[in-house]
Amino acid sequence: MVVSRRNVLRWAGAAVVGGDAVVGTRPERWARLRDRLSGELLLPGEVGYDTARLPFNSLFDHHRPAAIARCARPQDVRLCLDEARESGVRVAARGGGHSYAAYSTPHEGLVVDLAPMAAVEVRPDGTAVVGAGARLREVYAALTAAGRCLPLGNCPSVGIAGFTLGGGLGWVDRTFGLACDWLRSARVVTVDGRLLTASAECEPDLFWALRGGGGGNFGVVTSFEFATVPAPEVLTVFRLRFPAGSAADVLGAWQPWSVAVPDEVSSVCVAAPDGSVDVTGCAVGPEGVLLGELARLRAAIGVDAPLEHAEVDYPTATGIMTGGHPTRNAFRASSRIADRMWDDPTAVVETLRGRESALLIIGALGGAIDRRGATDTAYPHRGAPTSIEVFGTVGDLRPERVTREVDQVQTALARLIGTGTYINYLDPRQEDWARTAYRHNLPRLRAIARRYDPDGVLRFPQSLR
Repeated sequence: MVVSRRNVLRWAGAAVVGGDAVVGTRPERWARLRDRLSGELLLPGEVGYDTARLPFNSLFDHHRPAAIARCARPQDVRLCLDEARESGVRVAARGGGHSYAAYSTPHEGLVVDLAPMAAVEVRPDGTAVVGAGARLREVYAALTAAGRCLPLGNCPSVGIAGFTLGGGLGWVDRTFGLACDWLRSARVVTVDGRLLTASAECEPDLFWALRGGGGGNFGVVTSFEFATVPAPEVLTVFRLRFPAGSAADVLGAWQPWSVAVPDEVSSVCVAAPDGSVDVTGCAVGPEGVLLGELARLRAAIGVDAPLEHAEVDYPTATGIMTGGHPTRNAFRASSRIADRMWDDPTAVVETLRGRESALLIIGALGGAIDRRGATDTAYPHRGAPTSIEVFGTVGDLRPERVTREVDQVQTALARLIGTGTYINYLDPRQEDWARTAYRHNLPRLRAIARRYDPDGVLRFPQSLR
């Protein structure tokens, strides 16, 4: 199915007609499902529904699912997929609810809410078994209590499922790689009702696809098994704040620095429309690993900026790097992943000129991410030096304006740095999303999606159809 910008936006903003609407008007169907579930089924008008239906991005609060199934075990997931297959109701699994376009909260559809399946067990050998409903905060808590480390992201309310299935960029990824690189197996309910274990030995094509192929395309994952490493004894976190007007100088020096530093150093730049930049990050190890590298960066930039840094233990570093995120937000976002080192950092900064809402959140890649080849997992961007998330918070601005500004910036960046995109930052305005998010892996991913979901039961505007 070819998805145009027009029909994506129509789907996102309007009530779905046809099969889904019919299902929503037949309460006896939901009564039968409720009787068979071990978990809870919430329908419109019932206590708890209006809270449970809300996605992280409040711009999509108009989405009203026909039903929300709070699944307590894999059998509940199987029953939901049976219902979707038989009735044609749109269905989507939801872990943390952070889908940027709220695809995990389908309007007039069935939400397979995995939140009750959130247990995290860290075994004596360091293997972490994580329920698909767990959020990063629960995973971090269990890992730190056991003295173990897994490369995870900055936002603690993000679900482990969507995060991992899209690849899993995080704040120590140059040291440890992507979250999906540490996945050893996953339990998956397929649309035909099978409960499979996907690993390198069993269902290897599915296992390959689950490591970067995006959420909701091949089945519903109910649990993950990850390898972990001992938590670092000490990390050094840092922050540099550069003043307005310095962004071109900062980005021009930072990008080559960020890929040349030791793998133990990871960093992110946040560039604002006024040309100010915050550079934050950490080094896995004591400050001696880091301070000489930061001195070299500051000299190359030639603009003075105060340095804040501290040697801390792993739990403290986790708290610092994941702090300050809102419970919910109203935003538009997009992304580009650089194909190459940029030739003109001034032009990159100029993409923000005249914008009120858009920020560039620029992450250093390379390091351990590139220890795997571009076809070893479904994540295709091995070898890319830099990722950029274009993020616009709505605040007092009109959503239409923020959407337009974010779209203008990501379009301009595609011409300047390359067209790659990160599938976890799904953007309904990007018409080239499939080719640029999956690149050379797209044909294989589509073939695997057709094999495990031949009838398109798992469908949304940016699914692999």
